[in-house]
Amino acid sequence: MGEHHPALAPAEARDLAERVAAAMYARDTASKALGMTIVGVNAGQAELTMRVRADMLNGHAICHGGLIFTLADSAFAFACNSYNFNTVASGCGIDFLAPAREGDVLTARAHERALAGRTGVYDVEVANQRGEIVALFRGKSYRIKGHLIDQT
Repeated sequence: MGEHHPALAPAEARDLAERVAAAMYARDTASKALGMTIVGVNAGQAELTMRVRADMLNGHAICHGGLIFTLADSAFAFACNSYNFNTVASGCGIDFLAPAREGDVLTARAHERALAGRTGVYDVEVANQRGEIVALFRGKSYRIKGHLIDQT
């Protein structure tokens, strides 16, 4: 099997990404505790949502930036692990563009920009329910040993 699973048809690649995401989400107590849900995954892509709760607000009565970062980071994780190779972050950064407020539903859409050998680059856009961009995140991934699910 190659690094991008070139032998997999698009439907098989999506099925693999969905099975990997289900296995990861089952163990991801942090994302679940924050109320994140997976909207969809595919090879190198993921979309997650999170409703901003009152306990997520900072001293300015807006969503704490660390929680927006966590949503983007989770989408990044599901995207970069979608090929069923254990993959972790080697670095990431975020730009906050607009505040998120209590009751907003944030959607993080992660897309693979580059993947070569063990490293990858992923961009994540976080928007509110009105389509306003709240933050832009870029994550760099590093593939480590092992797989998330058994493919036999």
